[in-house]
Amino acid sequence: MRICHVVALPYPGRGHINPMMNLCKLVLSRQSRILIIFAVTEEWLGFIANETKPDNVRFATVPNVIPSELDRAKDFPGFLEAVFTKMEAPFEKLMDEIEVETPVSAIISDTYMRCAVDVGNGRNIPVATVYPMSASVFRDFHHHELLVKNGHFPVELSGAFNCPV
Repeated sequence: MRICHVVALPYPGRGHINPMMNLCKLVLSRQSRILIIFAVTEEWLGFIANETKPDNVRFATVPNVIPSELDRAKDFPGFLEAVFTKMEAPFEKLMDEIEVETPVSAIISDTYMRCAVDVGNGRNIPVATVYPMSASVFRDFHHHELLVKNGHFPVELSGAFNCPV
């Protein structure tokens, strides 16, 4: 019986790695004949390598081509730009290496990892994207232009926290 080979690519940031791993564990709890390659940056592998994971989840890495997780708050727009522009080539190379052993059946990607969709489409591999944030955050992003248009964004908070003693 053939094993389904899946590559999971989470966005390299807090709040994205754990939900993707939890999804992988949930998928494996329903179907054990799946091998999941969990692709993270070398830095993130250092953070999570000792975490408990199912036997049929294997870690793979892409080089640290983006700023460190430890410094990303200093220039978050620059971090996002690096994720959006510098991750595709290393992910493509990783896919080349993975597919030497066995064909990939599907990619599960964080919605922010646009490169996974491009790589999957280029290889005729189905891609499912996962949005790990709450529905209210999705709503705010999806309707951002309405918040701006109606004067609800940006929010002025300078005097909002003056509490009487």
